[in-house]
Amino acid sequence: MSVDRSTAAAPGATDSPATRLQALFEGHRLTPTQRRIAHSMVRRAADVPFLSSVELAELAGVSQPSVTRFAVALGFDGYPALRKHLREVVPAEPAAEAGSYNEYQQAVEAEIENLRHLAELLADPRPVQKAGRILAASRPLPVLGLRAAASQAYGFAYFAAKVHPDVRLLNEGGTMIHDRIDAAVRAGATALLCFALPRHPREVVDTLAYAREAGLTVVTVADSAFAPVARHSDLLLPAAVGTGLAFDTACAPMLLGRVLLEALCDDLPDAQARLEDFDAHAAARGLFVE
Repeated sequence: MSVDRSTAAAPGATDSPATRLQALFEGHRLTPTQRRIAHSMVRRAADVPFLSSVELAELAGVSQPSVTRFAVALGFDGYPALRKHLREVVPAEPAAEAGSYNEYQQAVEAEIENLRHLAELLADPRPVQKAGRILAASRPLPVLGLRAAASQAYGFAYFAAKVHPDVRLLNEGGTMIHDRIDAAVRAGATALLCFALPRHPREVVDTLAYAREAGLTVVTVADSAFAPVARHSDLLLPAAVGTGLAFDTACAPMLLGRVLLEALCDDLPDAQARLEDFDAHAAARGLFVE
């Protein structure tokens, strides 16, 4: 489910357990700890109706009283009332145990589940299509990604530059980043694409706030609709990261970036011609080994 600050949720969106949970949380001002609980629940939507408050606390890495306060923040008398509600609105069977998998296989299985969740969200293509229109119309198009998200931004910018006439990669922070946003705005930019992954650098949040103040429409690919960048995004597209290894894995955000590229191409009438021209020049230069 996208978080679109300019329009209400589109009707006809996929009615999966995860999206029903997402709808339950939207409209509430949650603390960072509560957003962490909500994010954990969305990722394990099939299991949460069967979890105790202690089990949910362990899943989210928070205290049991935090789970109780979270339930109250959502308008319930306590966690038992929330769980009863979840069993009514998010009916599902507990997921099968994966005890036969080693830790590396479990990480892969978790990423497969993240991709399945992304596929469910893309059952309603309108948020991505809207993002494609917004990004295609921006000349130039700044693409922001710092630290863990720098490679996501670089990959998108690399391919987008083959079809978009002016893509500006912002993958290094520092005092110059606001200057580069100002320069993009002066050149005619109307939107900025941001890739935001945990741990979320404060500089990314500050940069998005600055970009919106400068008049840019911010489209963000983030690990969760509850990420700290959400409040500074006009359109947020979530794609979960894997957390089972020492360093997070980001297959779903990368794939969502490629889906965004497809939507961008759909709204650039000369995209195909540009790609064919690139292929012709690459062949003439012997750029690639056949």
